[in-house]
Amino acid sequence: MTDLIAKTAIDRRLADIIGPVIEGLGFELVRVRLMGGKTRVLQIMADRPEGGIVVDECATISTAVSAVLDVEDPVEDNYILEVSSPGIDRPLTRLKDFEMWKGWEARIETTELIDGRRRFKGELAGVDDEEILILIEEAGEEVTIGLRFDWLSDAKLILTDDLIAEMLRQKKASGTFNEADFDEIEQTDGEDEDPAEETRH
Repeated sequence: MTDLIAKTAIDRRLADIIGPVIEGLGFELVRVRLMGGKTRVLQIMADRPEGGIVVDECATISTAVSAVLDVEDPVEDNYILEVSSPGIDRPLTRLKDFEMWKGWEARIETTELIDGRRRFKGELAGVDDEEILILIEEAGEEVTIGLRFDWLSDAKLILTDDLIAEMLRQKKASGTFNEADFDEIEQTDGEDEDPAEETRH
């Protein structure tokens, strides 16, 4: 496993299709998930390489991705396309994310039991080769452990006051601060030939 961007076979197929489109616009694909339900939802998270995507940029990505998906048509059922920023408590899906967010708290889950557990919570301590380093509390003491990246099934930052404050500081420093930008989702309209079914693809 090279990343946690896509988990299932269809997600990986979708990532192969939309990844180059998103990269061509100057962004990075953070995560893609095709969710089940009465009407399926294709959730795409994207960001700038240096961080800081805004709502208008999500709309640009949505338009470009929708066009290529209409041509490739990888999903048989009707679905809604949602493009969003990763949010403050963002998922960590690539090895570099764990280095980038070093010093912040995260929750990590593994596919197999590691020393009798699958869930780890603690401060990220960077990356050593293919291992994620995380500072956890064990028997009343803080210890740094290494988890191989290919053992991971899920990982995300933990929402803390400090993390929120840092995100706001970064937004203000870059001049992109706008409360409406946080966790906004851009939804596309459906195919033109069926205006009564706006969510159809």
